[in-house]
Amino acid sequence: MGTCNSVDASTRSDRQWSHHGPVRGGNESKRRVLQSMARVGSRIFKPESISTSTLKEHKASTYDHVHELVNDGIASCHDGSSKDISGKVGLMNLGNTCFMNSSLQCLSNTEPLTDYFLGYDYRGEINHDNVLGTKGALVRCYAELTKHLWLGDSKSYSPHEFKSSIGRFAPQFEGYEQQDAQELLAFLLDGIHEDLNRVIIKPYIEDKDCDGTNDEGDAIIAWSNYLARNKSIIVDLFQGQLRNTMTCRNRKTKKADGTHGCGHKNVKFDPFMYLSLPISDRCNTLDDCLSLFCEEETLEGENQWYCSKCKTHVDATKKIDLWMLPPILIIHLKRFKFSVTGHRSKIDQEVRYPLSDWNLSTKKKSEGGVFPLYDLYAISQHRGTVTGGHYTAHAKNRFDGEWYDFNDSQCRKVDKEKEKLGFGSSAYCLFYNRVDHHRDDKQKRTTAIHRQSTSRPELWPHFQRDKVTQWKSTRVDLVWGEARETKTD
Repeated sequence: MGTCNSVDASTRSDRQWSHHGPVRGGNESKRRVLQSMARVGSRIFKPESISTSTLKEHKASTYDHVHELVNDGIASCHDGSSKDISGKVGLMNLGNTCFMNSSLQCLSNTEPLTDYFLGYDYRGEINHDNVLGTKGALVRCYAELTKHLWLGDSKSYSPHEFKSSIGRFAPQFEGYEQQDAQELLAFLLDGIHEDLNRVIIKPYIEDKDCDGTNDEGDAIIAWSNYLARNKSIIVDLFQGQLRNTMTCRNRKTKKADGTHGCGHKNVKFDPFMYLSLPISDRCNTLDDCLSLFCEEETLEGENQWYCSKCKTHVDATKKIDLWMLPPILIIHLKRFKFSVTGHRSKIDQEVRYPLSDWNLSTKKKSEGGVFPLYDLYAISQHRGTVTGGHYTAHAKNRFDGEWYDFNDSQCRKVDKEKEKLGFGSSAYCLFYNRVDHHRDDKQKRTTAIHRQSTSRPELWPHFQRDKVTQWKSTRVDLVWGEARETKTD
């Protein structure tokens, strides 16, 4: 993907290079080992009842206790001066690694993920038997990096060990060529998920064909089936659900209303970890990109769809809708494209994106779930061309609420107005945090993160709503009853 126009990569005179990449000096090889703060697990103690002070052990349904521990722990690690440096640490460029640094800074400022790796007993959730994971090697390196960004006392840190670890498991990141920040992000999140997947033995579950007559219930069943094979902090934080609708438009069959097709419809509910949104000349806002993503598409010619009712390949329409949205919503703007000849180019269309109060209530089609209101907290940016570009990041600090610019090893506080955050052609990956409004005091707070489990459907996003027992769909109530009877974990 070309070379990185980084100050770190071109001006550091104290770095030696070999054909294998950077060679660390003697002082750097003696890396300081930071002591971890106290960690908690999923078990908490609560009063047995309102009328007694006797404590009883419970399995936590959220990560709130972890958040409180980490906030206090960071302050104690810095003797009360946490606001001066925590999360404001740059990452050294090891040679065209600005793409990695940008993604890592955005993830570091994902508050509940950092809470998990600083204050939760994540080692107790490492899945050593998962052939799709790294036996915990990747998450241990990421946890160590997180400690240095939030508990260390240096203004910059070398991610050499993390780079080596991820290169061992993903050959595309092994060398020192410029790579794609979103591809690194996708691999890292997937790798963390597989390392921390709480499902040891994955059952075989056959996909169910749905016809669109009971979408609410079918979506819940699909989520239950997904959780039977996938449960981790990544699922809890980043994963939502899309509705994918395929409709037959067989030209040999004509309906009474003049439209073509046999009437057959196939609906599937698929999990997603981020939304990759297309950009066109008419995309001036992020909502425009999202509308284009959800636009109905016609499949014809070589792209025809097999209709199980017509028993042949036919013309069809494909429609993707947002169904259930996660607490942390990652938006990937597809700025890089390939031509038919394989030439790669960049789309420099300027796009306006909200910094706060992004309301997705008209885009989300499910009746369930909490109100989808999001605030931006981090941006991975790419400036320049495909052959000579550079990645940086902007992120909002959890303690002082100020925006910071991360340019490899350099970190500086910025004014969001002067930086023109919210508009431009450089935004590549946007990180949004779902927030709740309190009607009484009109204050916002971060949405609680629920640990997803097949045995506790009341924690599923579909049932996180006011007056869930009064939900209109009786078929959803039946699914609720069936789900509560499923006790597999």
